[in-house]
Amino acid sequence: MTAVENRPTPVDHLDGPSPALSVAMDMVKRSIFLLPVVVLVGALIGGVEGVASVVYALAIVTVNFFLAAWLIGKAAQINFALVFGAALGGFGLRLGLIFLAITAVAGQEWVRIVPMGITLIVTHLGLLVWELRYVSASMAYPGLKPKEHR
Repeated sequence: MTAVENRPTPVDHLDGPSPALSVAMDMVKRSIFLLPVVVLVGALIGGVEGVASVVYALAIVTVNFFLAAWLIGKAAQINFALVFGAALGGFGLRLGLIFLAITAVAGQEWVRIVPMGITLIVTHLGLLVWELRYVSASMAYPGLKPKEHR
């Protein structure tokens, strides 16, 4: 056998489940207990319309995170070179979808823009920062950090 035959085959795509999707699912699971608090704040700020606006914003945030994870996961299954394009292009696409989702309801009487905007910004940034504690930054454990066994 020559040295060329002993080299491992380079990996150029992901086989198996997407780490991005598992991170998105974990983010939703860890934050579900905050839902009543956010809805209550929406009610205090804008009444019934505030609650509707906050719930709509939470739906936008959830769809945004799952769409991001799905795009990155699908790109990784095809080729790792596509992941950067999916992340960057997907960001633009998702910003456009958020813009469309907001402008589609902006004139409705049930919408309160301030609670919706605050919810969109705070939940996007807050969930991302919060989830950083649980994400592994190693190639050995892509996605979530392994649970410690005691």
